[in-house]
Amino acid sequence: MDIGSLFSALLMGIVEGLTEFLPISSTGHLILLGELIGFEGPPGKTFEISIQLGAILAVVVIYRRLILDLLVNMWRPGLQRFYVINLILAFLPAAVLGATLHKTITTVLFNPWVVCVALIAGGAAIILIERNRPAPSIHSVPEIGPLAALLVGFGQALAMIPGTSRSGATIITALLIGVERKAAAEFSFVLAIPTMLAATVYSLWKARAELDFSAFGQIGVGFVAAFIVAFLTVRTLLAVIGRIGFTPFGWYRIGLGVVMLLVLALR
Repeated sequence: MDIGSLFSALLMGIVEGLTEFLPISSTGHLILLGELIGFEGPPGKTFEISIQLGAILAVVVIYRRLILDLLVNMWRPGLQRFYVINLILAFLPAAVLGATLHKTITTVLFNPWVVCVALIAGGAAIILIERNRPAPSIHSVPEIGPLAALLVGFGQALAMIPGTSRSGATIITALLIGVERKAAAEFSFVLAIPTMLAATVYSLWKARAELDFSAFGQIGVGFVAAFIVAFLTVRTLLAVIGRIGFTPFGWYRIGLGVVMLLVLALR
């Protein structure tokens, strides 16, 4: 395994960890970065699945106490059962639509042009919604009711379009229905665990015939990088999001989308 391949894997892992839980689209960034550096990982989806698992594991570690509390106490009436029911409701739209439209979306929409347009459109939406969102009426995750959770789930389903951003779609939908920023971010991060695990298992099953674990160096480097960077990113975002809001991410998306459109047009 040459140094260049390991460095490319490191870059991809860093970008996955940095972007998976920010409202800027990890899939979009990986498609654009892969296009720019000519990244070639192991055959099949082994590398992509591995770095996504690294990012998921980071959130599991951060929310380990909450997850354990939910698993232990969701079997009896109470706050934990209510939380789990809302997570299931928010999970269902993306699960159903993802299983139905997965092949069409990956075949038709996974290209840099679609990513750029989605980045710009999503960035504009974030800026407009941050400026015009209603005053928060839901200040903690346990206050999110079944209808609100289902609406967040439909927002998450939009993220099947590459460049949209799963976290961005869920957070912005939550803001629209009156959820406070930090609570919106926390619900989005916890919802990512079953959603991303389900997507990973589904991808593994669909690609089972072509999976190749021969390039352990690339896989290991990308996995570790994604885990470390995702852990630091989520912890930092939770600490500062109440102060900075999501508008800076909207402008970043627009800027990146415009620059990449120019790069693609001139290639």
